[in-house]
Amino acid sequence: MTAAAPRASAAQVFAAFLRLGLTAFGGPVAHLGYFRTEFVTRRGWIDDAGFAGLMALSQFLPGPASSQLGFALGWHRAGPWGAVAAFAGFTLPSAALMLALALGAPHLGPGATAALAGLKIVAVAVVAQAVLGMARSLAPDRARAGIALLAGAAVLAAGAAGAGALAQVAVIAAAGWVGALALPARTGPQSTLPHGPTRRSGLWALATLGALLVALPALAPLAPLLALTDAVARAGALVFGGGHVVLPLLEAGVVAPGWVSAPEFLAGYGAAQALPGPLFAFAAYLGALAAGPVGALLALAAIFLPGFLILIGVWPFWAQLGLRPRARAAVAGANAAVAGVLGAALVNPVIPAALHGPGDAVLALGLFAGLVWGRLPPLAAVAIGAGAGLLRGL
Repeated sequence: MTAAAPRASAAQVFAAFLRLGLTAFGGPVAHLGYFRTEFVTRRGWIDDAGFAGLMALSQFLPGPASSQLGFALGWHRAGPWGAVAAFAGFTLPSAALMLALALGAPHLGPGATAALAGLKIVAVAVVAQAVLGMARSLAPDRARAGIALLAGAAVLAAGAAGAGALAQVAVIAAAGWVGALALPARTGPQSTLPHGPTRRSGLWALATLGALLVALPALAPLAPLLALTDAVARAGALVFGGGHVVLPLLEAGVVAPGWVSAPEFLAGYGAAQALPGPLFAFAAYLGALAAGPVGALLALAAIFLPGFLILIGVWPFWAQLGLRPRARAAVAGANAAVAGVLGAALVNPVIPAALHGPGDAVLALGLFAGLVWGRLPPLAAVAIGAGAGLLRGL
């Protein structure tokens, strides 16, 4: 157990994370820096060893890594209610803005519609940047690069054959199996974990997750809302490697059935880049378009819950699991595959749905270059894309 200042109340945790939810721009990687500055350096709620342990755990598991880290920090600080307070404070601002965008979309005028068209071009640049970053970090050698390329090709082939999200699930699972057999143990650094859930709580969380993943597909045919919840929960349970990986899984889950159109999907995804807080708040936008405010709440809960349950379940057993080289190798294979899956999503449907001429392609390339080499802030990229859309709509 690591040293920490006296424990806080859930209300104090909520206030601290609400501040970050209003100001933490820049995506999941940037959020890690915000968290360390706020809770290690400024508040002294946890020391560097404990923070590193929680960060390693959240990076190892499927789910939204920055939100899982925030959830874990809240649990360490104020128990289960502290974890809920951390999630609510960090997510509420961006989720509310995405809900407002979805509810206002049918009433937008021509100018706002043109701006949203520009945001689809921003989405191309952002996803391309994510693919490049993930390829560098998750597929840095020939073996993992090969897994990534094969995974991307398999997903594209499955999509051409009419397969949906289950094909992506199968590809990621197969890559994990290949990694366990063929890759050396290069992931899952050993580190010390601070105070957290008990083993009993962990077992209950894993049992609950298993029950949900079995029950939701069985109940999905009974009602559209259950089908939506199942699709979004499946995406949340399978995201390895960063928030952007959720894009192909969500696209297969909500666009293919016709709940959200491809242009609406990409416009919302582009808009999400301008917001602070977790990228997974995008689910509130999709749920609202599909089924109104109730759909937004269900989608938001469904996309985060699997990752939180996995975190609670694995946390008490992490020290033992982290010593197993085959487990780390399996995650390395799965991580390489999700880089390929996201690359496949860039090829189809992101580029065909967003780029409709040489001018769009030039703008997307310029934004990509600015994000990767020019240190262009995501918020500035969103402003440029929206402005270009407005100019084109005049």
